[in-house]
Formats: sequence, structure tokens, C-alpha cells
Amino acid sequence: QVQLVESGGGSVQAGGSLSLSCRASGRTFSSYGSVAWFRQAPGKDREFVAAVRRSGGYKYYADSVKGRFTIFRNNAENMVNLQMNTLKPEDTAVYYCAVGSPILSAIRDSNLYTTWGQGTQVTVSF
Repeated sequence: QVQLVESGGGSVQAGGSLSLSCRASGRTFSSYGSVAWFRQAPGKDREFVAAVRRSGGYKYYADSVKGRFTIFRNNAENMVNLQMNTLKPEDTAVYYCAVGSPILSAIRDSNLYTTWGQGTQVTVSF
């Protein structure tokens, strides 16, 4: 069973940057088809942010973060990072890392991810 731990959250002003990390223990990320980041703002449903496939070569982003966020794998350290630039107040949420093996067409479906981290808070102020 894999355990996921997120880190790197915090508070930043609009236009700033943060880098989130997700570290796996127990199993490697290569055991799963995809590693993804989701987020949940107060009073809202959990939403897809970004995902990377096992190979690391295929990456997918929500339209709301495309061009601002970058997901990448660090296989040597068994980590997946999410670099977030040009942050906006609407990016404020708890960010979760998750692993699973959804088919490509369903990569944004949170129900298909089997293991989740505890989340890390990101707060972007005006």
C-alpha cells in the first residue's frame, strides 16, 4: 500500500509562485498509471488540476491552470511536483495528490484514483 504526503503549500500574493511536492512511500509511483493533483476550495467539489502518466511524457491540465502550472516527475526521489506560477485568488484550495490507473479518457475523474494524500493548503490573496 502506498502512502502519499504532500508538502509545499502556503500563503502567497496574487501573481506569486508555489511549488508543491508529493512523496510516495511503500510503493513507487511507477506502480500506477497516473499521478494527479486535485484541489478543493471551501464549499466546492474537488476538481482536477493536473496529471502525469507513468512514463512522465504525457501530461494533462485543467483549462484553468494551463500555461501557469507544470506537473513533473522526479523518479529518482519518488516524487511528483506541481509548480504553480502566476497564482490567482481563485487557486485558493486544499491541494491533494492521488494515484490510480484510469484510462486516458477518464484521467480527470477523481473516483478512479485509489490513494490520496492528506492535502496541503494553498492560499492566494489579492
